[in-house]
Amino acid sequence: MSADQLVLGTSAPSGKPEVAPPLRIRAVMLGDRINPSGLEIGTLVSSTPVAFRVHAGLAVIFRYGVVVLIGLLPSEEKVLIDTLKPRVTGELSPYEEETAQAQLCNDEGSEAIQPGGPICLSKFSDDRLLLISDALAKSTALARDERRVAAVFDVIEPLARELAEHGRTPRRRKAILQLIGNALLVQQRVAGRVAIAEKPDVLWEKPELDRLYARLEDEYELKERLDTLERKLSAISETANALTDIIDTSRALRLEVAVVVLILIEVAIGCFQIYAGLH
Repeated sequence: MSADQLVLGTSAPSGKPEVAPPLRIRAVMLGDRINPSGLEIGTLVSSTPVAFRVHAGLAVIFRYGVVVLIGLLPSEEKVLIDTLKPRVTGELSPYEEETAQAQLCNDEGSEAIQPGGPICLSKFSDDRLLLISDALAKSTALARDERRVAAVFDVIEPLARELAEHGRTPRRRKAILQLIGNALLVQQRVAGRVAIAEKPDVLWEKPELDRLYARLEDEYELKERLDTLERKLSAISETANALTDIIDTSRALRLEVAVVVLILIEVAIGCFQIYAGLH
């Protein structure tokens, strides 16, 4: 049975086709990574990303930790998430998630996304649902990274303010290095695993769907959010590096002063010994 047959159903007794109900789409970020290798939870629809037809809906699994559940009941979603848990690395608590709704429109030319409203599709084809899954999964991953970067800003802002107002630097060099590490992790994840700027593979086979994906990118502001995130990561890295340089310079200065003092003490002791020997 095809996806269209599955969703659209049969004709009504009156002879008019049934209006397909809206599709509920839920993206859940379970952790840092999901390993879908060897997974068998239904009929395979796509290998990149890995997608299965499960019950009356779809489950799309992204290796960077997000699963998108389309047209499934809450009980079915729970069972599927529990099945994936053993394959999750770095499980999150609580999960990061976003939801959307898709409904049928008159034709392909009228496919659109209402601001804050449903996604209007000409048909519930697998290709279109995979595009929505890609955009929603990236938006969910971005939300998680945006929250992590905001947390780093909350820590680094008081340090910069202390330096600006009082000229004092924090002594916790280890904490600052951890901030740099967190920023690098987010940067590596965005650039490597999630690849926000890259288009989904389905567009190589279905270039006519490029307009739909462009609308999805605009709706979830993927490019704008990515640019903002990269600017924040750059600011965090530069600030943290500046603070560590100042701390290292201060430590080096104190070490030089200590060496000079020790030399002066040694010279004083030598002079005292010479003076005592003469008398």
